[in-house]
Parts: sequence; structure tokens; C-alpha cells
Amino acid sequence: MLKLLSSTSSRVHCLTTPTPSLRIKQEPNSLFYALGRLTGLTQRSPKNSFFRACFCSDSSDGSGSGSGSQPAVEVDEKGAESQSGSDSKASSAIVSTYPKPEDYLTVLALPLPHRPLFPGFYMPIYVKDPKLLAALQESRKRQAPYAGAFLLKDEPGTESSTSSETEKSVYDIKGKELFNRLHEVGTLAQISSIQGDQVILIGHRRLRITEMVSEDPLTVKVDHLKEKPYNKDDDVIKATSFEVISTLRDVLKTSSLWRDHVQTYSQHIGDFNFPRLADFGAAISGANKLQCQQVLEELDVHKRLQLTLELVKKEMEISKIQESIAKAIEEKISGEQRRYLLNEQLKAIKKELGLETDDKTALSAKFKERLEPNREKCPPHVLQVIEEELTKLQLLEASSSEFNVTRNYLDWLTVLPWGNYSDENFDVIRAQTILDEDHYGLTDVKERILEFIAVGKLRGTSQGKIICLSGPPGVGKTSIGRSIARALNRKFFRFSVGGLSDVAEIKGHRRTYIGAMPGKMVQCLKNVGTANPLVLIDEIDKLGRGHAGDPASALLELLDPEQNANFLDHYLDVPIDLSKVLFVCTANVVDNIPNPLLDRMEVIAIAGYIADEKMHIARDYLEKTAQETCGVKPEQVEVTDAALLGLIENYCREAGVRNLQKHIEKIYRKIALRLVREGSSNESVISGEVVQPAEAKAEVDETDQHAAANETATESSVQTSDQPKDPKDATEAEKLKETETTKAVEKVLVDASNLADFVGKPVFHAERIYDQTPVGVVMGLAWTAMGGSTLYIETTEVEQGEGKGALHVTGQLGDVMKESAQIAHTLARTILLEKEPDNPFFANTKLHLHVPAGATPKDGPSAGCTMITSMLSLAMKMPVRKDLAMTGEVTLTGKILPIGGVKEKTIAARRSEVKNIIFPSANKRDYDELAPNVREGLDVHFVDDYSQIFNLAFDNNTGN
Repeated sequence: MLKLLSSTSSRVHCLTTPTPSLRIKQEPNSLFYALGRLTGLTQRSPKNSFFRACFCSDSSDGSGSGSGSQPAVEVDEKGAESQSGSDSKASSAIVSTYPKPEDYLTVLALPLPHRPLFPGFYMPIYVKDPKLLAALQESRKRQAPYAGAFLLKDEPGTESSTSSETEKSVYDIKGKELFNRLHEVGTLAQISSIQGDQVILIGHRRLRITEMVSEDPLTVKVDHLKEKPYNKDDDVIKATSFEVISTLRDVLKTSSLWRDHVQTYSQHIGDFNFPRLADFGAAISGANKLQCQQVLEELDVHKRLQLTLELVKKEMEISKIQESIAKAIEEKISGEQRRYLLNEQLKAIKKELGLETDDKTALSAKFKERLEPNREKCPPHVLQVIEEELTKLQLLEASSSEFNVTRNYLDWLTVLPWGNYSDENFDVIRAQTILDEDHYGLTDVKERILEFIAVGKLRGTSQGKIICLSGPPGVGKTSIGRSIARALNRKFFRFSVGGLSDVAEIKGHRRTYIGAMPGKMVQCLKNVGTANPLVLIDEIDKLGRGHAGDPASALLELLDPEQNANFLDHYLDVPIDLSKVLFVCTANVVDNIPNPLLDRMEVIAIAGYIADEKMHIARDYLEKTAQETCGVKPEQVEVTDAALLGLIENYCREAGVRNLQKHIEKIYRKIALRLVREGSSNESVISGEVVQPAEAKAEVDETDQHAAANETATESSVQTSDQPKDPKDATEAEKLKETETTKAVEKVLVDASNLADFVGKPVFHAERIYDQTPVGVVMGLAWTAMGGSTLYIETTEVEQGEGKGALHVTGQLGDVMKESAQIAHTLARTILLEKEPDNPFFANTKLHLHVPAGATPKDGPSAGCTMITSMLSLAMKMPVRKDLAMTGEVTLTGKILPIGGVKEKTIAARRSEVKNIIFPSANKRDYDELAPNVREGLDVHFVDDYSQIFNLAFDNNTGN
């Protein structure tokens, strides 16, 4: 595309000389006037005896007619009074500076990725290599502003038509590799200016690379090339140039793209010669880079003109094709527009006459009206699809199946909240209050949510995240998600993926299927009406996998922050922005979540609650909810702390509080039944009269009976009379009635003594089987999906005899636990040999190791140290110290390795009233992070070698 650096009506300054310029006389056909002088068509005008011109070209990709070149002209003019000798000196496009360009035989090599630079044209390029840029700046400072511009060859194995190297990849090539990739023939370029990493080059003369001088930055030796001698009066050359000029005329007539720029350029053209004509035609053509390079390398003027003629002829053919395409499209558009106008007129006439009601028009109006509030926020690609579908709807018959598919599709597209976001509340204090109202404890979770809100407040906007709450059932994972939504003032949507095996539930069905529906996320956006809700994905660790694909893999696109900005639902088939959605996932066991999915989540573990926390939750949350659910007033019942503690210890030992909630509701239901049976519930209203229960009447004294009778009479008269009595009298009567009812109600007391009457016999007994552990028995700590628990490991001898040493294990143990037993047996023999060298117990005794609760599968390495202690206790006939529990994986060398579930195991120890616990040293950090009320009253020992456990377990000084 051609561009004039300065307008025709202003003074124009040459890029290379400070000579002031004069006003230029404009001649409409001066381009062809100047070109015609080459072939003697016109005589030189004495008034335009001196021109100095500089042509320039852009470094764009060169695709399209004239888009790769942008000539700009800098011209000085002198009148007829100029000296006759100045014409020959000023005829060149570039004024030489000192030293002369031909003196530069060693230059920096600049790679040109898209098009070669022709002499007399400018080209802006971007230099990303800091060393090369510094070298160019240094050259310019030393009054040597020249470099070599060479076209970059395509990579081997790629076609020139498909090669599209980026600027970044061009400047990744350096040294010898760059030298081998450069075309030999290039252009000596003057460095006009450097702004940042943009360098403006002006072509001077042709160069040929001879050898490489240095690699970084690439510097080469060059030879300056000149055109081969030619005869200006040669008829063949004149005829070829004639044809070039003629073709340029034709292109200007057909191509408006060239006409605007070249016509302006023609008013300022300078002297032309045949080589300059060839370069001009090739530079402004839309030819590819290899064809342009071929023109640049050609030194024979006649051949160069022929090559340029071919390029200009091709440009002419392209212009003709472009003109024919434009004409065909214009005819088609005008025909469709005429048909559309006639259809609209027909509809208007029918509507005015009331001939028929167009259901399709009503549907279209409904969809447009629904879309109108969000039209400005709706993405352009979605608007385009909606417009296309609306047009399609008008062309379809209402009875066709395609009509219903299109209508449903438009229904979904227009109902979604495109760009409609709810106003978030970033008040941290308010959020803290809401979270504390809904949940007790859970400090880690609340802290993370407050951090999220604080970041959103500082940034002014909140991005979507993926938070995964993991923990046993009933710890409040789902309700936490609802509280987060309330704290953030976001809409809440929950769906469970437990057992989900169909990818279409997440990604939607194709519209071609019968009964096709969008996925859950699109349904979510429709339901909540905002594009930034909080979505709770429940039971993400229980995803299924069936014949319909892998939902876990489909969830990756939904949850990944890098992908969900353009989430593609199969039904809608247009990208949806889910980047502002806050995803909260819940899982019982993180190990069951696929790793690629887990990697995108921020896991927050909720271990469970200890007895103190359960007491607070029962008092502050569960009891109030149960009272409202069962319709029991607080003054009608009292549940003591001893009853709640007994309920927690003997009925509800799991980590969560869901089972505790069920038992509290069971208590209140029985209380409600008792109150109703005793007639102490709310007063019954029969036929508009208030009837006092018989039991209440028996307990009320005579005075109260008279007052009650008066109240009843008053209320009856109020209900039956057309004119109401004084409101003050009615209020006093209601107060008196409430006072009497309160007196009549007998408060139900639930204590530890009568707890079994409400919830039945205790489900759990004390986990401690032994008050004092006998020889061969040691208490261990275990982690389960329901929280932590204690388990005993028992070892006894089966038979003794020479060489009968063996081990038999029972208790439904997994492979890892069986291996731990073998390791424990081997290590116990080694330790016994050190402590009591004369004791042949393990060599001559067959042992039986058992872990109680045989119906429960057990597996894990953390029982290793417990098994060794049990075996050594039996071998040395020494019981372990009282109130001791331990956990830790052990190696064959006696090292104690870290374990998981520290909080759960600590809670289990407290529940069994164990005061002394042994943990691996590596778990000290996990223990220190526990809440003070969890660690209170415990004596915890951290060990890293079994010898320390031996001393703690069999320390006789502490007493048994």
C-alpha cells in the first residue's frame, strides 16, 4: 500500500539532505509523464529540471495487491534558474553522505523475514536482539549509519507459500545458522532512525555477501553490485518499459487500492531510468518474496524489466479477478436486499390488514426483546450466531423438525446472562461474621475465603478459582460452599457428579440428537441469571466412567482457569466465558480424584471435630435447627450438657456431625410427641373458639380459671362481632393467654440418665478394651474415611520348639500391613538380640499377630512401630506403659518415617482418653498446626528411631 509521508499542500523535506524545499507544482499525469521520458514520449520540461525522490517500502507480509510496499516521497524542486550542472548531481534518490556508501565493505547483516528491500525504498523492521540493536546504534553514532539487509530463506522442507515465520523465530537464529539462511544478494541500507526496537531502513544499492566476519552480531564482507551496461536507445528495452507503463495504467484503472495512493504519488515523481522503473514495479506489486528477490538479484536491466513486467501483469490479472468477484457479490447482495425489503413490506401489509398472525415473527420479537438488555455486553460472535439463527427461523416452516431445533437453540442462546455479573461484596468483616454464624471452627477454610475476598478487593475484581474441600462425611463441606456464596453475595448453584458417567452431562449433547440438552454449566447460568455464580460440585471423588466417555477428562476444560474462558458446550457450540465462576468441589478422599484434575485444585482438608467442637456445634446450630424443624419452643425443653456429651461419646463418634444432627432431631421429635400427648402443645382452634386442654385446666387455680373464661369470652366476641373491640384489650388478652400457657407447660428435661429413653441403647462402647494393656498388646492410631480411630495390636505365642520361629497374621489386613508385620518381625528379632542376646524367643516361637475388628478391612504402613512393640512386649514379658498410643512407619534399620492424618489420630487418642502419644519427628510441624484445644492435656513424643520408642514404651520408672 502506498503512503505519502507528507501531504501535497505542505513543504516536503528530503530524508537525506537539509536543503529546504519549495512548493511543488501538481500535475495529474506526472507519473506517466516522467515514465514516458524513458522512451522519448515527451520532452523534458524546463520547469521541472531538478527532482530528488526517495521511495520506500513497508516490511509487512506482502500479501495482497500493493500491501507489501508503501512508497513515500521526499522531493526538492528548483526552478529554471538553477545551474545546469546541478541536474546530474541531484538526479539520484539518495544524497551521499561522508563517507560514501560504496566505501562500506563490511556491514552488519539484518535478516528480513517477509520481503527484500529495494534501492530507494524504506522499510521499518523490529530488532529484538539487544546486541544487534546496540551495534546499529553504535554505527549510527559513529557517522556510519549503514547495514546490509538480506532476505531470509525459508526453512528447509517448507513451501514459500505456506511459510510464515514470526519475528520472534527470526531473531532466535544467530551466527552461522543465520549466515546460511540469508540470500547472497541484498541491499545496502541506511539507518534512518531508531526508536526503541524499531529501525527505519532506506535502501541504497545492491550487495552480495562474500564471507562472514563475526557471528554475534552477524557481520559480513560484501561486494557492491552495479547493473550491467545497457543501451538506453535499445528498442527492445524501450518496448518492454512501454508495456510496464501501459500495464501500470490498466492496473490504476481497475484497482482502487492502487489508484488512491499511486495517483497521489505520481504528483511528486522524480527522474526515472529503466533500472529504477523495474525496481519500482516489483516493489509496489503484491508478488511473493522469492519473486521480488529474483528481481533484486537480476543485474541485467532488460531481464529485470521482463521480470517486473510479469509481476505487474499478474497484478493486472488479480485486479480483474477482484473486480469480477466484487461485481458478483454486489449483484447478489442487491438481489437479497431487494427480496428482504419486499418480504418486509408484505409482512407489514398483512399485519395492517389483519390477514394472518405470523408466529415466527412473534417468536423472533420475543427472542430479540429477551436479548436487548444484554446486547451491549453480549460477545460479537454470539450476536452473529443469534442473528443467523433468527434469519434461519424465518425461512423454516413451522411444522418442520428443524424449526423446533432452531427455536430451542435460540431459546437457550438468548436466555443466558451474557456479560451480566452480580455485584460482589468485598467486605471482609461482613464475610467473617457470616462464616462464623454458619460454622464453628474451620479456621483454615475461613482464612482462605477471607484471603480470596481481600485479593478481590485490592484488585477490584475477582477471578474464578477452584477450591476443593476434602474430609469425612458430615463435616459441613456442602454448607461451607453455601456460606461462601452468601459472604461474597454470589448466586449459588449445586450439582453432584457422584456416579456421573456421561460426558454429555457436562459438555452437553449435539443439537442433532432428539431431546438434546446443554450441559450442567449452561443450565447453571440459566438458573442463576449471572455469569459469576459460585458453583458447588459435590462428590467429585466419586466420578464414574462408562461407555459415554470419561467425565473426569471433560471436567478439565470446565475447571481449568487457562481454558474455561472459552468453554465450549456441544449444544450451544459457541464459547462461554466461565473465568469469573468460583468453583468449590467436595470430596471425601482426595486419592480418588484423577491427578490431572487434582492438580488444578486448591485442596483444603477438613479433618473433623473433637468432642468440644461438637458440643459447640450442637448447642449453637443443631439444637436451634431441630427446635424449628420440630416446632418445639426453647422454654419447653432442656437438654443438659451431660446428655449431649453422652450422645457424642456413645452414639455419634464419627468425624462429622450429620449423625449427631439426626440424633438431636430424634430427641426433639419424641419430645414433640410427648408434649402433644400431654396436651401442652399449641392451643387447638375449633370452630373459631379456643379450647383449653383438660390437663391445663386441672392445673390452673380458680382465679386463673376466671381469667381464662373472660379471655375466652372476649376472643369469641371479637371473632363473632362485626365491629372489633379495642386493640389494647386484645393485646392484653393475648399476653395473659401466653402467660397462662407457659405456666401450664411442663418443661421436658433430657439428662444422661434418661438419654436412652429418647435415642435407644448406646451404639458405641469405650474404644479402650483394656484399662491396663497386658503383655503383647499395644494401642495404635489409625486414619479412616470417617475420621481417626484407635486399634489394638495383639501378639501371642502359638507354640514353641527348636527352630519353629514363624509369624501368622489375621484381622483382614491389606498387603501393605502384612508387609509391615514381616518387617516388624525381622526388626524385633534384631532388637531382642541387642537387648537380650541369650533370649531365643523369636527363633523358637511361632507367633500369631491379630488386629481386632476383623470385619473391617485395614491397610497402611503406619502400624509398623506398634507391631514391633507388641512383639517385643511378648518376647520380654513386659507390658508397655499405661495410656500410651503410637503410630509411625518403620524401616528395617529402625528409622521412623512420617505418617498422615495427624489431626484425626490425635482426636482419636483424646476420645480414648490416652494422654501419651508417639509421633514421628517429621510430623511435628503438622502437630504444631493443630488448634490449642486439640492439643490440650496431651503428652506427645516425637521420635525418629525405634530405640527412642523402646525407651518410652518400656520405661519402668514411669509406672504401669
